[in-house]
Amino acid sequence: MKKQGNIEFENSSGNVFDDLGIDNAEELQARGMVGFHVVELLKRKDMKQREIAELLGIKQTEVSHLLNGHFSRFTVDKLLDFLKRMNQKITIQISPHKQGEPYHNVAFDA
Repeated sequence: MKKQGNIEFENSSGNVFDDLGIDNAEELQARGMVGFHVVELLKRKDMKQREIAELLGIKQTEVSHLLNGHFSRFTVDKLLDFLKRMNQKITIQISPHKQGEPYHNVAFDA
């Protein structure tokens, strides 16, 4: 733990779930990144929750959970389905793991 002034802090690994010692940290990080991208795309559309629910094929209460970042309520498959419904191309790339790299990585085009 480092100290700057009166504030103690710890550098992050880049994955808060891993920093907290949670077992499936990389999967949670990947789901969070996909969910974040879904929400960012929805914000650009400037739609009402009722319209989002219709677009994504979910209930309005689920839209509220999604927009509030409660991604654990959705599987990665469901989040990928949301991207498909928003006309987004999804590419999955599989390559050998290199030491020090995360096993899961999510990248987005702007």
